[in-house]
Amino acid sequence: MRIRRAVPADVPVLVELIGDLAEYEHSAHLCTVTAAQLHTALFGPGPAVFGHVAEIPAGHETGGAVIGMALWYLSFSTWDGVHGIHLEDLYVRPDHRGRGAGRALLATLAGVCTARGYTRLEWEVIDWNAPSLAFYRGLGASARTDWIPHRLAGRPLATLAAEAPAGG
Repeated sequence: MRIRRAVPADVPVLVELIGDLAEYEHSAHLCTVTAAQLHTALFGPGPAVFGHVAEIPAGHETGGAVIGMALWYLSFSTWDGVHGIHLEDLYVRPDHRGRGAGRALLATLAGVCTARGYTRLEWEVIDWNAPSLAFYRGLGASARTDWIPHRLAGRPLATLAAEAPAGG
């Protein structure tokens, strides 16, 4: 297996993998991403999302097949004054798990962090996903229990947005 940056030709398989992840997380009904949206996010002017894929090398029977992905974006620490990486999605097809693809994808992102002087690589895990929690603990990652994630979406987001001052 090899890890490489995602390219525009990967967009259809990335959308498929995102859908598979949403299904695994019992949230397929919330997954509405389109290939056009993902293409613009990854490869449009001023991309704000980045991606790496794990693929089987060309010499194998299923050579060139993408078996996993890591989609990420930059975060910023005002305390450190430098960027970090927020891993939005890490997914490896079930029939390819346990062979090092997930670890290789994370190692690649850790390499990006260290090469660019970023101070952190962060992500979120659903609390019931015991295999992923064990995998991350095995890497030395620690769960954050002191900060509670929050989200505004849908109607509450629109309601608050309606209060925005003009010109903001």
